Amino acid sequence: MPKTETDTTNAAIKKSKITGTQISLFLLAIVVAFIAGTRSDYIVATLRNQTPAGELDLSSVQDVYKTLATNYDGELDQQKLIDGAKKGLVEGANDQYTVYFTEEEAKEFLGDLEGTFEGIGAELGVEDGRLIIVNPLDGSPAKKSGLKAKDSILTVNGEDAADWSVEKAVSKIRGEKGTTVKLGIVRDGKPKEISVVRGTISVPSVETEITDNNIGIIRISRFGQTETASLVRKAADEFTDAGVKGIVLDMRGNGGGYLNSAVDVASLWMENKVVVTERTNGKVRDELRTSGDAPFQGIDTVVLVDGGTASASEILAGALRDNGAATIVGEQTFGKGVVQDIKQLDDGGSLKVTIASWFTPNGNNISKEGIKPDTTIKFTEADAKADRDPQRAKALELLK
Repeated sequence: MPKTETDTTNAAIKKSKITGTQISLFLLAIVVAFIAGTRSDYIVATLRNQTPAGELDLSSVQDVYKTLATNYDGELDQQKLIDGAKKGLVEGANDQYTVYFTEEEAKEFLGDLEGTFEGIGAELGVEDGRLIIVNPLDGSPAKKSGLKAKDSILTVNGEDAADWSVEKAVSKIRGEKGTTVKLGIVRDGKPKEISVVRGTISVPSVETEITDNNIGIIRISRFGQTETASLVRKAADEFTDAGVKGIVLDMRGNGGGYLNSAVDVASLWMENKVVVTERTNGKVRDELRTSGDAPFQGIDTVVLVDGGTASASEILAGALRDNGAATIVGEQTFGKGVVQDIKQLDDGGSLKVTIASWFTPNGNNISKEGIKPDTTIKFTEADAKADRDPQRAKALELLK
């Protein structure tokens, strides 16, 4: 069964130690989610036997509505009130990873997981307190409109954006395909306004390269349902043909994704090994193992992680280390050790609900603590400004 790992909190972003222009890079059409172990019944409708819950007495909620409707000086949108009541009910579980999505929010959430969304197609960051364009993606509306790296964003559709967070800017700039957003920017000290017509953006989850020293680099930004494993499998064929002598698996800033995808990727390094165990109320409910021919088996591997490495990426990192297939370099990971299902509801919305805790092959649950690297190397603001990467450098050094 496909399993997803999704969930996000600003706390995860704040915990990340990367700074400078690499702090919280966001695609401008996406609110990046720290994806937490989620099985997706929204995608694969396989329902488990469950004990029916008792009915809630919602008469007091009706009383609140009647009082509000009778006394409120203004118009009330009943659908927004209903959606708000549903969200409030779920928030009462007091679990940041259990969330009610409206139909539109569920669509955006699943689109984010696959890297397909509607927006302008640029990466956004903060440098020296300024909101900036880090990189307009090739072929994107942002690129075609003339936006360039290092452009400072001052306004969005006439609103002052100078003090906005990355998250707020993302929410304001993203939008439906075919609509226009006007950005007031500063470039080389000169103000300029650029109008960008939003489009559909698709961003690959995997990037690869082979260094001059014949080290293979695999950068995974998220775990998509099918694309990620197939792209890493393609890289395995290329690396095998090139005879690479070592591999750097870079999962820094990877908030997770589909759990089955992480297991498929682990299968490229290990044959018939435990990747993760799921437990509910202390009892094992599932154990996921690798399968396949493991083309990377026996090749020295270093995994790069940081405070933004969460959930499915933590599962993969922990599985590789616990099974002796890799060492870990970087900074302590986020610590997302619970699993969610996504349940489709009759109203078209979805409920993302925590159903279990997950454990590494050695029996460790990393909730809140994260995974501590074998070699801790910090990435500082000075490193970002100097365009150097001491974590990657250390990984390459270990693979010499």
